[in-house]
Amino acid sequence: MAADVNTNSPSLGIMLFPIFVNLIMSVVTYVVTIRLIPKLRDMFIKANLFGIDMSKTTSEKVPESLGVVTGCTFLITMFLFIPVPFGHSLFSGPFPHDEFVELIAALLSICCMLLLGFADDVLDLRWRHKLLLPTIASLPLLMVYYVNYNATTIIVPKPLRELLGFSVDVGIFYYIYMGMLAVFCTNAINILAGVNGLEVGQSIVIALSIIVFNLIELSGHLWKAHQFSLYFMLPYTATALALLKHNWYPSKVFVGDTFCYFSGMTFAVVGILGHFSKTTLLFFIPQIFNFLYSFPQLFHFIPCPRHRLPKFNSKTDRMEISTTHFCYAELNFIGKFIINVFKLLRLIQWHEKDGYVITNNLTLINLVLLYLGPLHEAKLTTILIAIQVICTLIAFVVRYPLASIFYDV
Repeated sequence: MAADVNTNSPSLGIMLFPIFVNLIMSVVTYVVTIRLIPKLRDMFIKANLFGIDMSKTTSEKVPESLGVVTGCTFLITMFLFIPVPFGHSLFSGPFPHDEFVELIAALLSICCMLLLGFADDVLDLRWRHKLLLPTIASLPLLMVYYVNYNATTIIVPKPLRELLGFSVDVGIFYYIYMGMLAVFCTNAINILAGVNGLEVGQSIVIALSIIVFNLIELSGHLWKAHQFSLYFMLPYTATALALLKHNWYPSKVFVGDTFCYFSGMTFAVVGILGHFSKTTLLFFIPQIFNFLYSFPQLFHFIPCPRHRLPKFNSKTDRMEISTTHFCYAELNFIGKFIINVFKLLRLIQWHEKDGYVITNNLTLINLVLLYLGPLHEAKLTTILIAIQVICTLIAFVVRYPLASIFYDV
């Protein structure tokens, strides 16, 4: 993480008043969003933004892309909130132009990602576009970071300090890392999806983890950065909770790629401008594992079907692993190496006949079903969210007790 920027401690009132106002506004936003979603349901279906839940026995139309509703209510709340943190400066001065620009740039990046996510839902963009769009949307963030801070020095872990010194300036590579963080956050939630409530559920756990972290660090010298993060996380969590009520099993709405992109960019915004990008990644442990596990299929070292969702068994009302099959001899060296490592580690189901191999699709969802057997969809989602919570606890252990071993914290 880049070297911290010291900030003088404020009075308790200046610190807590805007957070309290933000919390009240978030509660109102939750009430508005939870009532607005069902009212807009038919409008989305009429606009042909709907899908059929393949994990149900019914063929009822379910509206898609409802993440755009939560994104819009979030943005409206944040727009109305803008004067609150700067009200004191308007009367007593001086006005903090750098903080104001940070807030506006953060909202611009989130707004861009919300628009691009909705475009993806409507136009069904290719994967290369899914990587390009977050990169473009993160540019306002990186420009503001460059103008306000341009801090690209990282603290070296204690065991390496004799070799590299206390800190190293990585220059442009730090900006590349932050851009990649935005790309990862926006796509990681989208990859770990496919059962009712999972996208929203995991996002809420990540948001609550960041909120807890911000509250712990609020008394430190970087209080402004964590106050800034709370401005975004409180209304985001409120809108996501409202969406979860309608997206939980049996789902009445689908969230679409819009919600995944909007969520990922919101997490990237607070991580980058809040100066805790590494800690943000710690809260993405299941998503990081899922990406690494999915990597061979995402980059086509192993054949990847159009959809890797778990398979629904209508007779048992259970979700089962979905599979892919391929000719082992036709795989390149990297594909053969990966598949054999996964086989050795018992991370895949393996059936081979006449040179053809059948394995489960490489997602964390299928891996859970592989180990635990067929599960009801609601139970499967609950287990996956529980894994997210457990990984959050591990992240806090890494961030505090273990970090003190390697860093001066």
